[in-house]
Amino acid sequence: MPGKRLEELSDEELLEAYRSGQSAAFESLVRRHHDDLMRFLIRLCGNRALAEDAFQDAFLQIHLSAETFDATRRFKPWLFTIAANKGRDALRRNTRRKALDLSAPIGGTSGGGDGANGDGARTFVDLMEIDVPAPDAAMDTQERSRLVQRAIDQMPWSLREILLLAYFQRMSYNQIAESLRIPLGTVKSRLHSAVASFAKNWQSVSKGSKDV
Repeated sequence: MPGKRLEELSDEELLEAYRSGQSAAFESLVRRHHDDLMRFLIRLCGNRALAEDAFQDAFLQIHLSAETFDATRRFKPWLFTIAANKGRDALRRNTRRKALDLSAPIGGTSGGGDGANGDGARTFVDLMEIDVPAPDAAMDTQERSRLVQRAIDQMPWSLREILLLAYFQRMSYNQIAESLRIPLGTVKSRLHSAVASFAKNWQSVSKGSKDV
């Protein structure tokens, strides 16, 4: 690490630098993972305020647990595991939980964005990249967003969580297994169930919409 700038250090090296007394290293970790982690938490919680609470709680836990971190492990799966747990806690505390707003922009528009419409604001629907039956061509974006919202909201937490890690954080099977601390075979079977669950829910909600 000698001679390296903070931005050149790996996550693990930054955490080691923080443990050695460099507070700026922790700030670098927060900045480095802010956008990806917030997008993940917004999708997971369906609420920006809850996601922000979970984000802060996750990094507070990182701070408190920094000395016990196993340096042989990768930092990112550890961070996302903690964040997912904090997101679950935030939802439990939110006794007046609102339905997931999947038509709202994810991640804001700062930093240029990568929105599908060129405006820097991507929605959950824009990011829904799994192979499911296409909505009716005449269905407008708002209606499609509402139906995707209902399909996702009906999924069990464990399936929703693994779907997000695989399709939106682009984690490999091995990374998901490490993050969730489950066997590789369980990752594969659970992800298969998650895709099937979404597809089944989608067919149900889209059919119900046509019948109305």
